[in-house]
Amino acid sequence: MSKDEAAEVLLIDGREVRVTHPAKPYFSKQVKLSKLDVVRYYQAVAAGALSGIRDRPLVLKRFVNGAEGEAFYQKRAPSDLPTWVRTVTLSFPSGRTAEEVVIDNTAGLLWAVNLGCIELHPHPVRSGNLDHPDELRIDLDPGPGVGWPDVRTVALEVKSFLEEMGLQGWPKTSGSRGIHVNVRIEAKWTFDDVRRAALALSRAIERRAPSLASSKWWKEERHGVFLDYNQNAKDRTTCSAYSVRPLPDARVSTPLLWQEVPDCEPGDFTVLTVPRRFEQLGDPHAAIDAAAGSLERLLEHAARDDAEGLGDAPWPPHFRKAKGEGPRVAPSRAKMPLIVIANSPQKDAALEGLERWKAKHSKVAGLLAVDDVLVDSMRGRSSTWTRIRVNLRHVPEELRPPQETPDPDDDPTREWREGRAKRKVSGQSRK
Repeated sequence: MSKDEAAEVLLIDGREVRVTHPAKPYFSKQVKLSKLDVVRYYQAVAAGALSGIRDRPLVLKRFVNGAEGEAFYQKRAPSDLPTWVRTVTLSFPSGRTAEEVVIDNTAGLLWAVNLGCIELHPHPVRSGNLDHPDELRIDLDPGPGVGWPDVRTVALEVKSFLEEMGLQGWPKTSGSRGIHVNVRIEAKWTFDDVRRAALALSRAIERRAPSLASSKWWKEERHGVFLDYNQNAKDRTTCSAYSVRPLPDARVSTPLLWQEVPDCEPGDFTVLTVPRRFEQLGDPHAAIDAAAGSLERLLEHAARDDAEGLGDAPWPPHFRKAKGEGPRVAPSRAKMPLIVIANSPQKDAALEGLERWKAKHSKVAGLLAVDDVLVDSMRGRSSTWTRIRVNLRHVPEELRPPQETPDPDDDPTREWREGRAKRKVSGQSRK
């Protein structure tokens, strides 16, 4: 790609959007797509994509080297914003604040895609009411070895339960192996309330489908499909409708009709197929804003859980410990025989490290169950990386290999964490 490659200038509703390096490869493995191809995709589905992000603060997840390169998160708006992209000041649990972009139109959408934002990560609030979400997000995340039919079954159980709660769920493929169900709610509850309602829902679905669903936060305790209630904690985002995912087939997080869920396949929805589907079917979620419901019944379930002694469940590690939350200690630290195999910003590199470990410890590898290999998608303040761990619970103690230096061992947050630990020790010594 030439550094002197001319930009492609698109005229969108009277606004000029410059697409720099339009021929830059964004996907090159299973499908071949340039940066301009991805921009054109978003232009084709703009009405649907905007429905998921309009008037919401947006975290910029930037793949500046394409879908196969390393991504980073940018919360703060760039300094050279177009005049037709606005911002809003958002506060975080840490006490920090940031001016985040708010996208309201097609030109703004394509401007963000030009920055490398192939995924769209909006917060569940509107710019005029930043403390009260208007969306409950149900993230169905299948564990290792869990098949797509089980994900669909759990999604239909979620639909049934939501209807009992007087709520309407709007399903979409996650663009990977899961399903997201979004629920429009009245913007009158706090983030903590919404998360509490999500936890009650997760526990209810686990009770209804105990062999298929799990509400357990720690991966070591999960089975089947995890209902990630913490996606509703403040400062958490997930990809919105019509987001392109960084998979080799350029898969898309695609809104569905409920009658499509029993027979749909996630690989059917890609950058190459979704524009035609959108043209023919329209947006299955077009009416979501007219379906805002109440969390009261879900919160009644939460109150019953509290009365029965369940209490709060673990929060993400960077959140302050909540009232009623149990010990925030991973089972791996308390009792699970886990070892770390690989740390890398590149998932493929981490998986290659796992294969090297398996070759080195072939007898041990043969004793592992599918869910003994934990592939963790880790997220720092501005970067992501993959950590791979192995649970040796099925390996006799005399055969368990010791913790070795992970291969590769590239944790982009290590320096920050070590510095934070030193500052904490230094602060305690001065007291």
